[in-house]
Amino acid sequence: MSTLQLSSSPDGRVWTLVFDHGKANEMGSAQLAELEALTQALRDDPQVAALITVSRRCTSKGQPIFVAGANVTERVGWSDAQVKAHVRWQREVLRGLANAPVFHVVVVNGLALGWGTEYLLTADYRIAAEAASFALPETGLGILPGAGGTSALWQLVGPGHALRLGATGERISAGEAARIGLVEEVVPDVDAGLARAAVLAGLVAGRSPTAVAAFKAGVRAAMGEAVAAEADAYDWCVDAGEAAVGRAHFQQIVAGAAVPWGPKRLR
Repeated sequence: MSTLQLSSSPDGRVWTLVFDHGKANEMGSAQLAELEALTQALRDDPQVAALITVSRRCTSKGQPIFVAGANVTERVGWSDAQVKAHVRWQREVLRGLANAPVFHVVVVNGLALGWGTEYLLTADYRIAAEAASFALPETGLGILPGAGGTSALWQLVGPGHALRLGATGERISAGEAARIGLVEEVVPDVDAGLARAAVLAGLVAGRSPTAVAAFKAGVRAAMGEAVAAEADAYDWCVDAGEAAVGRAHFQQIVAGAAVPWGPKRLR
């Protein structure tokens, strides 16, 4: 992989994916293509049983980063049709990874913003270091969480907390994430998280890969998804012009300045 780092245990049963790219592990077209290829490899390889995702990335000031969101800057100059097609691709890539026939453990250390929080929906088990924090800032950009944050997040945390996170953009701590069900465990640091993930992955690796894949498929099927509704809602934000406002005023939004949003438009 060219921007995402992938390694394997000696027996090929456990793969580890490390985010360490760009300024802040932002996810763009290159990373989506690599995740798409990874998902296919997980399906094709008869040995792999578990996947661990982690990041040790830190900012120049030492702040740990998991994923600081989608690569919004690459969308500058895109048409509305290009934006909608790209987000549909994001949605399909994450859905594909979520349904990959392996047990996926995500270890979050640092900021998991927007796409970073939505990436948790691809996991079968989520571990947060104490330094982790989570937020969905998309509605402050004139869009909505379009890669599962609208259609699937509520199944983890309930409709109330999903609406709270998506509508307010409030950033929550690792402890709060565990309290509402966004993560299953909180550990002191990233090394403790990786150690715990390795234990879980090792247990899975000793079991029937066919049975584990079938069990996961059954659970995922029972959960169901509301992807079409999420896609329609995201497209409405774009068609109403709010996504374009968000892109045009991105720096002001980051700085906390007022943005000239249009009036509320209902479908």
